[in-house]
Amino acid sequence: MQPTPPPPHELSGDLLRGADRIAEFLFGDASERRKVYHLAETSRLPVFRLGSMLCARRSVLLEWIRHQENRGWTRPRA
Repeated sequence: MQPTPPPPHELSGDLLRGADRIAEFLFGDASERRKVYHLAETSRLPVFRLGSMLCARRSVLLEWIRHQENRGWTRPRA
C-alpha cells in the first residue's frame, strides 16, 4: 500500500533532513543516528539522499512502521 503524498506545500513539514532528525523522530534521541545508518543499510528503512544528506519523510516512516507491526513476529521455539 502506497502512502498518499502530502500536498506540495506540506512537503517541507514532512521531510526529515539528516540522520540526527530521523533518529530523533524514531527514537526520541538525536544521538541514536548510528542506529539510523545501520537500519538504512540492513532493514530497508525508507530513506533517501539529497546530495550527501540522509533524508526521510515522516509519513513514509510511519507507514513503514505500521507495515512492520502488521508483519508480526513469531518467537522461536526453545
